[in-house]
Amino acid sequence: MTLDFSPLFRTAIGFDRLQQLLDSVPDGNANAYPPYNIEKLGAEDYRLTMAVAGFRAEDLDMTVKDNTLIITGRIAEGAGRGEMLYRGIASRAFERRFVLADHMVVDGAALENGLLHVALKRVIPEALKPRKIAIGTSAPAAAPAIGQEKVAA
Repeated sequence: MTLDFSPLFRTAIGFDRLQQLLDSVPDGNANAYPPYNIEKLGAEDYRLTMAVAGFRAEDLDMTVKDNTLIITGRIAEGAGRGEMLYRGIASRAFERRFVLADHMVVDGAALENGLLHVALKRVIPEALKPRKIAIGTSAPAAAPAIGQEKVAA
Protein backbone atom coordinates (compact mmCIF):
# COMPACT_ATOMS: atom_id res chain seq x y z
CA MET A 1 0.00 0.00 0.00
CA THR A 2 1.36 3.42 -0.97
CA LEU A 3 0.22 6.58 0.77
CA ASP A 4 0.22 9.97 -0.97
CA PHE A 5 1.54 12.66 1.35
CA SER A 6 1.65 15.49 -1.21
CA PRO A 7 -1.34 17.34 0.36
CA LEU A 8 0.51 17.35 3.70
CA PHE A 9 3.70 18.66 2.11
CA ARG A 10 1.85 21.66 0.63
CA THR A 11 1.07 23.10 4.07
CA ALA A 12 3.55 21.48 6.48
CA ILE A 13 7.28 22.03 6.63
CA GLY A 14 9.80 19.47 7.77
CA PHE A 15 7.62 16.36 7.56
CA ASP A 16 9.37 14.94 4.49
CA ARG A 17 11.00 12.30 6.74
CA LEU A 18 7.54 10.86 7.42
CA GLN A 19 7.51 9.08 4.05
CA GLN A 20 11.00 7.64 4.74
CA LEU A 21 9.85 6.46 8.17
CA LEU A 22 6.80 4.68 6.78
CA ASP A 23 8.87 3.09 4.01
CA SER A 24 11.29 1.66 6.60
CA VAL A 25 8.58 -0.09 8.66
CA PRO A 26 8.72 -3.82 7.93
CA ASP A 27 5.59 -5.63 6.85
CA GLY A 28 3.83 -8.17 9.08
CA ASN A 29 5.53 -11.10 7.34
CA ALA A 30 9.02 -10.06 8.45
CA ASN A 31 11.22 -12.51 10.35
CA ALA A 32 10.39 -12.47 14.07
CA TYR A 33 13.83 -13.65 15.25
CA PRO A 34 15.00 -12.81 17.84
CA PRO A 35 11.94 -11.90 19.91
CA TYR A 36 11.97 -8.60 21.79
CA ASN A 37 9.98 -6.35 24.14
CA ILE A 38 9.78 -2.55 24.23
CA GLU A 39 8.89 -1.00 27.57
CA LYS A 40 8.14 2.59 28.55
CA LEU A 41 9.74 3.11 31.96
CA GLY A 42 8.98 6.80 32.43
CA ALA A 43 8.06 9.95 30.57
CA GLU A 44 11.32 9.95 28.59
CA ASP A 45 12.83 6.50 29.33
CA TYR A 46 12.40 3.27 27.36
CA ARG A 47 13.95 -0.20 27.43
CA LEU A 48 14.34 -2.62 24.57
CA THR A 49 14.85 -6.22 25.72
CA MET A 50 15.90 -8.78 23.15
CA ALA A 51 16.17 -12.55 23.74
CA VAL A 52 19.62 -13.53 22.45
CA ALA A 53 20.22 -16.91 24.11
CA GLY A 54 23.55 -18.41 23.08
CA PHE A 55 25.09 -15.08 22.04
CA ARG A 56 27.99 -13.51 23.92
CA ALA A 57 28.60 -9.75 24.07
CA GLU A 58 31.35 -10.14 21.45
CA ASP A 59 28.86 -11.80 19.05
CA LEU A 60 26.57 -8.75 19.12
CA ASP A 61 26.96 -5.35 17.50
CA MET A 62 24.85 -2.25 18.04
CA THR A 63 24.95 0.84 15.79
CA VAL A 64 22.86 3.99 15.54
CA LYS A 65 22.74 5.56 12.08
CA ASP A 66 20.23 8.09 10.72
CA ASN A 67 17.79 7.64 13.64
CA THR A 68 17.89 3.86 13.20
CA LEU A 69 19.15 1.47 15.88
CA ILE A 70 20.67 -1.59 14.20
CA ILE A 71 21.41 -4.68 16.31
CA THR A 72 23.21 -7.59 14.66
CA GLY A 73 24.30 -10.95 16.01
CA ARG A 74 26.67 -13.49 14.48
CA ILE A 75 28.14 -16.58 16.14
CA ALA A 76 31.30 -17.98 14.61
CA GLU A 77 30.70 -21.44 13.09
CA GLY A 78 32.07 -24.32 15.14
CA ALA A 79 33.29 -22.07 17.95
CA GLY A 80 34.45 -24.74 20.43
CA ARG A 81 31.44 -26.96 19.90
CA GLY A 82 31.19 -30.67 19.32
CA GLU A 83 28.89 -32.41 16.87
CA MET A 84 25.36 -31.03 17.21
CA LEU A 85 22.81 -33.84 17.46
CA TYR A 86 19.77 -31.61 17.95
CA ARG A 87 19.51 -27.81 17.74
CA GLY A 88 16.52 -26.40 19.62
CA ILE A 89 18.16 -23.08 20.54
CA ALA A 90 18.45 -20.88 17.48
CA SER A 91 21.86 -19.32 17.02
CA ARG A 92 21.52 -18.05 13.50
CA ALA A 93 22.76 -14.63 12.48
CA PHE A 94 20.25 -11.80 12.70
CA GLU A 95 19.83 -8.11 12.08
CA ARG A 96 17.09 -6.08 13.75
CA ARG A 97 16.35 -2.44 12.93
CA PHE A 98 14.42 -0.02 15.11
CA VAL A 99 13.49 3.48 13.92
CA LEU A 100 14.16 6.00 16.68
CA ALA A 101 12.18 9.19 17.12
CA ASP A 102 14.03 12.49 17.01
CA HIS A 103 16.18 13.17 20.07
CA MET A 104 16.22 9.50 21.19
CA VAL A 105 19.64 8.31 22.34
CA VAL A 106 20.95 4.93 23.46
CA ASP A 107 21.77 5.38 27.13
CA GLY A 108 23.48 2.01 27.62
CA ALA A 109 23.25 -1.72 27.00
CA ALA A 110 23.81 -4.85 29.08
CA LEU A 111 23.69 -8.57 28.36
CA GLU A 112 22.49 -10.74 31.25
CA ASN A 113 20.93 -14.19 31.40
CA GLY A 114 20.54 -14.37 27.61
CA LEU A 115 18.70 -11.03 27.41
CA LEU A 116 20.12 -7.91 25.82
CA HIS A 117 18.76 -4.82 27.59
CA VAL A 118 19.10 -1.52 25.73
CA ALA A 119 18.26 1.67 27.63
CA LEU A 120 16.87 4.49 25.49
CA LYS A 121 16.18 8.04 26.53
CA ARG A 122 14.60 11.07 24.89
CA VAL A 123 17.01 13.99 25.35
CA ILE A 124 15.54 17.25 24.11
CA PRO A 125 18.22 19.88 23.47
CA GLU A 126 17.99 23.07 25.54
CA ALA A 127 17.40 25.11 22.37
CA LEU A 128 14.19 23.14 21.67
CA LYS A 129 12.75 23.21 25.19
CA PRO A 130 10.05 25.77 25.94
CA ARG A 131 11.48 28.89 27.52
CA LYS A 132 9.80 31.72 29.34
CA ILE A 133 10.27 35.20 27.90
CA ALA A 134 10.34 38.06 30.40
CA ILE A 135 7.94 40.88 29.63
CA GLY A 136 9.30 44.35 30.40
CA THR A 137 7.27 47.42 31.34
CA SER A 138 8.65 49.78 28.69
CA ALA A 139 7.76 49.38 25.03
CA PRO A 140 10.57 48.46 22.62
CA ALA A 141 11.79 51.20 20.25
CA ALA A 142 9.67 51.33 17.12
CA ALA A 143 11.40 50.51 13.85
CA PRO A 144 11.27 53.23 11.17
CA ALA A 145 8.63 52.74 8.51
CA ILE A 146 9.73 51.42 5.14
CA GLY A 147 11.06 54.24 2.96
CA GLN A 148 11.74 56.55 5.92
CA GLU A 149 15.17 57.06 7.39
CA LYS A 150 16.02 58.07 10.92
CA VAL A 151 16.59 61.80 11.17
CA ALA A 152 19.63 62.75 13.22
CA ALA A 153 18.88 65.44 15.83
